Amino acid sequence: MKSDTYISIVIPAYNEEDNIPILYEKLKGVLERLGREYEIIFVDDGSVDRTWERLKDIAEKDQRVKLIRFRKNYGQTAAMYAGFQHVSGEVVITMDADLQNDPEDIPMLLQKLEEGYDIVSGWRKDRKDPFLSRKLPSMIANWIISKVTGVELHDYGCTLKAYRADIIKRLELYGDMHRFLPALTKRLGAKITEIPVRHHPRLYGKSKYGIGRTVRVILDIFLVKFLNEYINKPMYVFGTVGFALLSLGLLMLFYLVFIKLFLDEEIGRRPLLILSVLFTLAGIQLLSTGIIAELLVRIYYRTKEDKPFVVEEKVNL
Repeated sequence: MKSDTYISIVIPAYNEEDNIPILYEKLKGVLERLGREYEIIFVDDGSVDRTWERLKDIAEKDQRVKLIRFRKNYGQTAAMYAGFQHVSGEVVITMDADLQNDPEDIPMLLQKLEEGYDIVSGWRKDRKDPFLSRKLPSMIANWIISKVTGVELHDYGCTLKAYRADIIKRLELYGDMHRFLPALTKRLGAKITEIPVRHHPRLYGKSKYGIGRTVRVILDIFLVKFLNEYINKPMYVFGTVGFALLSLGLLMLFYLVFIKLFLDEEIGRRPLLILSVLFTLAGIQLLSTGIIAELLVRIYYRTKEDKPFVVEEKVNL
């Protein structure tokens, strides 16, 4: 049977015991004013404070609040993915549990979504975070991601986003892919836009991110590029580079054979000999990797039942 739920809110939470009750009350007020059926799915990502107790107190009083608890901390991507697997609404809205995203922006996201978009991404235009440790690395990462993926957004890191459920449920999320959701949906033909949203300074708890994640973000950018462009044809990546190296290595070997046989020159001590052998072997290896990758892609599409997390407990689900 089709669910009557229109809006599903997915909120990952890790050690946010002081923010949870305030966030719930704000969310409840905004969602009830909309007059649409809704559910709020909190995913406790292995919190070690009283976050789970606060969430259970709320869920006991409100059946629209649904809870998922991980055995340990798996990260924001796994938490969001777990939430996506349990949504029943037509529209999925993600946001942080730290009160820096404003629930009052939700009606604006929905209004933009109803204009025909599949994803509406929040843009923290006036971001309330330290410049050097948070804002500057984010600006650089956003520029690189936009150029590499072709999806131009000012703020990939803003969790406050609205998605059509039929789009977001098609994605398999692993690692730290949550920040690249708009780019990942590009290969599904999603229509994406961005609107400015409010951003508040953190009042309680500590930020879980810092400048140290910048390198990981840059590495993930290349993975997203590969997933968007070559996930169904990895041979085009490995095969192209491998064929180029193999061809260059063989050409150098033919040249060395020619000067040895016809010009009677010594080739045993030439660096070119080592280089040609290296290029030839590297080319063969990359071509072989491409073939293996093609086989793995086919296996991947046939076996997609494993999940990158372990759920310990559920409430109202």
